[in-house]
Amino acid sequence: MGNAAVESIHVHPVKAFRGVSPREAVVEPWGLAGDRRWTLIDDGGKVVTQREQPRLALAAAEPLAGGGIRLSAPGAAPLTVEVPEPAATVPLSVFGTKVEAVPADAAAHAWCSAWLATAVRLVHMDDPATRRPVDPAYARPRETVSFADGFPLLVTAAASLEAVNSAIAEGPNAHEGPLPMNRFRPNVVVAGTEPWAEDHWTRIAIGEVVFRVVKPSARCVVTTTDQTTAARGREPLFTLARHRRINGSLLFGQNLVPLSPGTIAVGDPVRVLERTPAPERRPESGRR
Repeated sequence: MGNAAVESIHVHPVKAFRGVSPREAVVEPWGLAGDRRWTLIDDGGKVVTQREQPRLALAAAEPLAGGGIRLSAPGAAPLTVEVPEPAATVPLSVFGTKVEAVPADAAAHAWCSAWLATAVRLVHMDDPATRRPVDPAYARPRETVSFADGFPLLVTAAASLEAVNSAIAEGPNAHEGPLPMNRFRPNVVVAGTEPWAEDHWTRIAIGEVVFRVVKPSARCVVTTTDQTTAARGREPLFTLARHRRINGSLLFGQNLVPLSPGTIAVGDPVRVLERTPAPERRPESGRR
């Protein structure tokens, strides 16, 4: 893979909110430290994402020492939310999977509900080592995940985005491109590969941390949401449907499960330890 290296790292403390792009991040068994440990749920306990609420793209969550977060959004005064004390959990559903989480305080619920103009609650995953297993169809024993869609990390390749943008430029929605990588909400962006090289990875090392490449990520309407305006268009799904439809799913990026702990940093080399001749892994729902 030549000079493949980490181009950027992205941590989203609250699922569906804007996150931060640190120079380095600790890799925990269930994902990057602090990534998607919080989420919004509706009155029925269903996770709320940009799929239902594209306006969430405009809300930001900054991690604080100790696991707390600072919420901000246009027209709203910032709010600091501390990690809730261990207490009774509430049930919620992450795309059909039942999970328990600890509610934040009433001020957090009120802030989020007022800004979205709909009743929601903010909850925290107190024990990611036990709360939510990875899909057993793809997991090894005791593998868990935070509130990410299905797997601990999502990796994307800069060259593959360039290929998508080139295709958009030649299509009927050229005015929508080029698209930035934040449409895909990855954890790690890799530069220095050939387009779609990630399709063939089965085990990689980022710096000294080893990952199992589980399956490609199938993309949904969230990718059509401008992360700076919350406006929706047709791309990249229109172009992915023409060029990246496999088994009925529109693919971009790969899901990872860490096999070793450690810290990754921008500039770290990315090495392919094992690969397959063709992408044969079945994709999953790609909401993040």
